[in-house]
Amino acid sequence: MVDGRMAGTAAALGLSVVSSVSIVVCNKALMSTLGFVFATTLTSWHLLVTFCSLHVALQMKLFENKDLDPKTIIGFGILNGISIGLLNLSLGFNSIGFYQVTKLAIIPCTVSLETILFRKTFSRRIQMALAVLLFGVGVATVTDLQLNRLGSLLSLFAVLTTCISQIMTNFIQKKFKVSSTQLLYQSCPYQALTLFIIGPFLDGFLTNQNVFAFKYTSEILVFIVLSCLISVSVNFSTFLVIGKTSPVTYQVVGHLKTCIILGFGYVLFNDPFSWRNILGILLALLGMILYSFFCLMENKQKAPELSAPFFHTKVKGGEAGTLLLVQNGSAKVADGVVTEGPMWRSNRDLDA
Repeated sequence: MVDGRMAGTAAALGLSVVSSVSIVVCNKALMSTLGFVFATTLTSWHLLVTFCSLHVALQMKLFENKDLDPKTIIGFGILNGISIGLLNLSLGFNSIGFYQVTKLAIIPCTVSLETILFRKTFSRRIQMALAVLLFGVGVATVTDLQLNRLGSLLSLFAVLTTCISQIMTNFIQKKFKVSSTQLLYQSCPYQALTLFIIGPFLDGFLTNQNVFAFKYTSEILVFIVLSCLISVSVNFSTFLVIGKTSPVTYQVVGHLKTCIILGFGYVLFNDPFSWRNILGILLALLGMILYSFFCLMENKQKAPELSAPFFHTKVKGGEAGTLLLVQNGSAKVADGVVTEGPMWRSNRDLDA
């Protein structure tokens, strides 16, 4: 039973990594090479295509729909849309280096909020592994750190909304006992609508271009369609991964994707690559290995307690979401990975 769960989680992680790296390569070609720089609007199209795909799957009875509290779902969808917009604004008003620091801050912020709101505890071993991971990613990705008051404020709100939306996803799935697919189907329309409304204005503000006046060639349209199709897998696997693990584990996997994307950028696009990048990636991988190992050890220690027939004890200590062990839990909406290039080029559908 446990082996089956571990295999399912490993498959979800693999799908998440492959689809995220694929969409980064596709969007980098679309934005950097072809000049389509409307990241927020593109994300709204991603979510719209994802909803349409899930609706077709629902009509084919591949999953069952489950009605949820409208206020909760609408608020959740709008919050996720706002967090995407804030992350793009943060990138637009800050240097790329400071934006990377913003992404790194999501893990400690999530840990802090889960500790405060749910009294969840993280062992020192888990904290140490996360610290090694964050330090490694910082060494590999953070270069310039140009600060400004407005950019810092936008980054703060971006981190808070992202963390809260991830924790809300965990809470909604547990409270209403819904699957990641059901939650994604219910929330996609509100996320897409939010971004469809704010996307053209936000992209126009950041790029000084109009998405509706852009000259769409056949090549650009092909890449847009390809990006939207890949995004279905990205969004589904994102909800699936966090549904089987936790918000913190999702962020850990996201940083793994960042390291892989750095390598792909060097191989495919001849991006600059130094010994500092290599050292940072190795440290990040070490942190991920330690995190996964400690999570497995702590979950094995909790297993006998969880399986005891007459005792129902609330287990504390240790990160609940290991990279290789399933738990009831959470989901997270379309995250993104920043495609390299001008500071305003961003797409949270890619992130990790």
